[in-house]
Amino acid sequence: MTEIRFLKDAPIPMRDGLNLAANIHMPAEPGKYPVIMAFTAFGKDAYWGKEFNGWGRAYEPWSPTITGTCTFEANDPDFWCNCGYIIITVDARGFNRSPGTRALAEIDGSPGEQAIIAEGRWARDEYDAIEWAGVQDWCNGSVALSGVSILGFSQWRVAGLNPPHLKCFNPWEGMINFYQDCKFPGGIPETKFTTPESWTKGSYIRTNRFEAAWPAPENEDPPAPDFMEEDDFLEKITLPALICGNWTDHGIHARGSFKGFRKISSEHKWLFTHGRYKWSEFYCSEARTMRKLFFDCYLKGMDERILSLPKVQLMVMENMTEYSVRFEDDYPVKSAVATRLYLDAADGVLKDSLPAEERSVTYDSESGLSAFDWVFEEDTELIGPSALKLWVSTAEADDMDIFVTLRKFDKNGAEVRFDSVLIPEYWIVAVGWMRLSHRELNTKASTPLEPLQKHVIGPGEKVSPGEIVPCEIPVWPAGVLFRKGESLRVEIAGRYRGGEPLPRQDKCYDDLVNKGKHTIYTGGKYDSGFLAPLNRR
Repeated sequence: MTEIRFLKDAPIPMRDGLNLAANIHMPAEPGKYPVIMAFTAFGKDAYWGKEFNGWGRAYEPWSPTITGTCTFEANDPDFWCNCGYIIITVDARGFNRSPGTRALAEIDGSPGEQAIIAEGRWARDEYDAIEWAGVQDWCNGSVALSGVSILGFSQWRVAGLNPPHLKCFNPWEGMINFYQDCKFPGGIPETKFTTPESWTKGSYIRTNRFEAAWPAPENEDPPAPDFMEEDDFLEKITLPALICGNWTDHGIHARGSFKGFRKISSEHKWLFTHGRYKWSEFYCSEARTMRKLFFDCYLKGMDERILSLPKVQLMVMENMTEYSVRFEDDYPVKSAVATRLYLDAADGVLKDSLPAEERSVTYDSESGLSAFDWVFEEDTELIGPSALKLWVSTAEADDMDIFVTLRKFDKNGAEVRFDSVLIPEYWIVAVGWMRLSHRELNTKASTPLEPLQKHVIGPGEKVSPGEIVPCEIPVWPAGVLFRKGESLRVEIAGRYRGGEPLPRQDKCYDDLVNKGKHTIYTGGKYDSGFLAPLNRR
């Protein structure tokens, strides 16, 4: 085991004279090593411990989530220093040990997600930190970014700036749009995870007491906002990338991770997919080996094996513990065909052709739901995002909140569950959201399988009571195998996951506009249908 030299509260100078505080772990043996860096708002000194939700949960007994040897959501120094890397974890400006003004947008989460992504306000500081590290006498001139969640999505904007010493980046489950992905999915406000009260009482902020290591300069000049749409800043990225997409991280990172891979301009990019528990997967041997191949190639130039790997490592889930892994040339998977299944209100099923007769079905927006089933006649994979087109009306209101839940049932009619950090061992296939007044789409950025709403905040376009209107609801990516005789259920309700009782719920949607009953129209001129990428095996 390599002896590790640890530098706590190492100052990293910014262009305005402010110093950020960093923890640096490096091999004690003198030499020049590549750097793996991460910026965090949770505190560089927030090491894994019992106060964290993921503590003790691991797929392997040596996981750092059990040993508590690494910063929350960052790479483990005990492993990487032993492989000849330096790990630098930086407290962002205004967080934990770094002085200065926190970057916050007008409507933001406590760590400043909208400011970080849409406004790019961490990017300049990250650029300066990368360039500082790249010229130190202990660095070989190569720097990478890597980390989970906020340590991941903070990478997108700085990657587009192309710092000379940044050779590659690794956003491991990183959203690309705080409003669309997390705070207002579909236009429906999230009322727990993204609220200040949740962060104040949660484990993250308890470990992130703001105690600056030194004062900020009097003439502090924090990075200014530079707003960009998601497609525009993704297109600017040309660096080699290893991106992780998690099929079960809906309402946080799943949409952004998969779209980020699809939209960046990088010639060399890889997508590592999974459908398991977020942190356990990051620290397991398989994922760590993939990262090592990536970093050894682009930071050390010593191993080009990753260049021979297809772009996508695809994990397809069958149930909680059974899954298959294979390589694909690209994502979206070419063999997955966009298939439209039409809703039929007559008998609550999905059909492969539009029913001729117009029908309708009504559910109570407070306590009811409508469901439509499809039984697979052959083994079939659902891989990627899907979309649900609905013709709807509400009799007693001028708006409505629609929640979509995709569920899997086995041949005996028992529901099949999956794993997720959001609700461990109680996850479903996929979810989707839409507030009807925000049904207008961004036609430039939308695709048939991935409709993107033009806006998710503001008054939107209300409807008249009883008015029948169409809407296209984005349903987040899934990677699930259905065996012959198993079924997919598309469930539509006025509450998240149909209001089912859940053992734990980190994400809540309680600020709703629903009133009375909702009606869905199918058949004839009402082409309500579910469009899904299906790969028949």
